Amino acid sequence: MTAPLARRAFLAAGAGAALAAAAGTAHAHGRPGRGPFGRWGSPTGRRSPTTLYVHPGGHGDHTSVQAAVTAAGAGWTLVLAPGVYRETVSVGTEHAGLTLIGASGDPRDAVIVYDNAAGTPKPDGSGTYGTSGSATTTVRAEGFTALAVTFANDWLRADHPGVGGTQAVALKAMGDRSAFHRCRFLGHQDTLYADSLSASAVARQYFSHCYAEGDVDFVFGRARAVFEHCRFHTLARDVDFTPKGMVFAPSTVRANPYGYLALRCRVTGAAEDGAYRLARPWVPSSDPTAWPSLVVRDTWIGPGIDATRPWTNMSDTYPWQEQRFAEYRNSGPGSRVLDPAERPQLTAAQARTATREVYLGDWTPWREGH
Repeated sequence: MTAPLARRAFLAAGAGAALAAAAGTAHAHGRPGRGPFGRWGSPTGRRSPTTLYVHPGGHGDHTSVQAAVTAAGAGWTLVLAPGVYRETVSVGTEHAGLTLIGASGDPRDAVIVYDNAAGTPKPDGSGTYGTSGSATTTVRAEGFTALAVTFANDWLRADHPGVGGTQAVALKAMGDRSAFHRCRFLGHQDTLYADSLSASAVARQYFSHCYAEGDVDFVFGRARAVFEHCRFHTLARDVDFTPKGMVFAPSTVRANPYGYLALRCRVTGAAEDGAYRLARPWVPSSDPTAWPSLVVRDTWIGPGIDATRPWTNMSDTYPWQEQRFAEYRNSGPGSRVLDPAERPQLTAAQARTATREVYLGDWTPWREGH
């Protein structure tokens, strides 16, 4: 139970910050007198006419994130005071260019969390939510940006022993040009769903200095996504088999030359050495021609990853050896090349195309100032 308790402690820290904010003290970077929205203004000193403020205690324009999204237009900014926002949030295509900001600058303070799983029955009796429907936050809008926010799903297998669909998504992002800076993604199975609106749509996504944790396929989908300076943390899991889980499960469509790129990241873990695999390819039944793509480069890989066999299959029909999986200049105990056949490496020439600039084209989100 170590991992669930740790995650709940993260949420409790956010709740404590919310109480401090509601009492009129600023948690932001320890500077008193700044108010719950810190440097981002307030309803009485609005940063811009298209900025809305969300505060769980009623000191903003709205008390829930979804209410603020509904009230906002395309290109608006929502500033979240410290607090735990227990709700589901949907950002539709009509909200292109929406920005979501955690006011304190610490993602532990602004937490959006709910607890649906794929197997959770819908209240109207129409069936279960399914993997996509389990998402706490769903973003369909293009040009979406999130800064210093935690997206979490705290559904736990132990609390629901009779539920078979244990996928529980914290965030599902589908829009092109979706950027996440200093955000956290907390869950267990299928935590971060980096996807696209359709198999024919290319969704470029960028994750910078983010943290994602989970156990089974906790970063998955068909987006063209770059993860730079991110940390991926595998959780302790009380099962008697290995691998206990996988970090990545890309489902890149065959026509897309680029899938996931993990660049200058860290892979850490709470489980025993060698308990996890780095990735397995996902070829969904809806797209049997998918050709999953993942490059992990210049990344520190901890001992929790099986260095002997870092890749595995989701289905023997689609062996990982036939997918686009490769590494380049990784370090750490989990990166040791014990059998070259098990760890395909890029050449220096190939590595020159495995960059954020190539993957994201004319979109340069790392230059955005916040």
